[in-house]
Amino acid sequence: MTEALLDQGTLQTAFGCFPSGVTALCAELEGTPVGMAVSSFTSVSLDPPLISVSIQDTSRTWVDLRRASHIGVSVLADDHGDYCRKLSLKEGDRFEGVPWAASTTGAVYIEGAAATFECTLHEEIRAGDHSIALLEVQALTASPDSTPLVFHSSKFKQLA
Repeated sequence: MTEALLDQGTLQTAFGCFPSGVTALCAELEGTPVGMAVSSFTSVSLDPPLISVSIQDTSRTWVDLRRASHIGVSVLADDHGDYCRKLSLKEGDRFEGVPWAASTTGAVYIEGAAATFECTLHEEIRAGDHSIALLEVQALTASPDSTPLVFHSSKFKQLA
């Protein structure tokens, strides 16, 4: 192992050595689905039930999503790689070809997700060039037999 300089490329390579699941944060605003893919999902607390996601400060999507009364968090399943790519687009219709459904509160979920969480924004914490959004879980569904999508070394992988 060699010591490396702390430039952004080296940091991204090192951070990529750790696998993460991939989630979709989505809500319906003024009748239109708004959403994005996020790989920094973490469970935080059981009481109150909190999860966290880290969102880059330059995200234009988060500016809209944070206004939603409820946000749907979908843990993407292992066959959702194409959906993740669509939800990561900088331009265009992110929901074209992505099956989704909205709750009565406006939270949007990706169909076939391994788990879904209906959340409200609990708190935002500034952290460097990101914000950590703490989301309070109001409702959930879980499909424990479903295999989640895994992102590792800039590629989608499957659990063995």
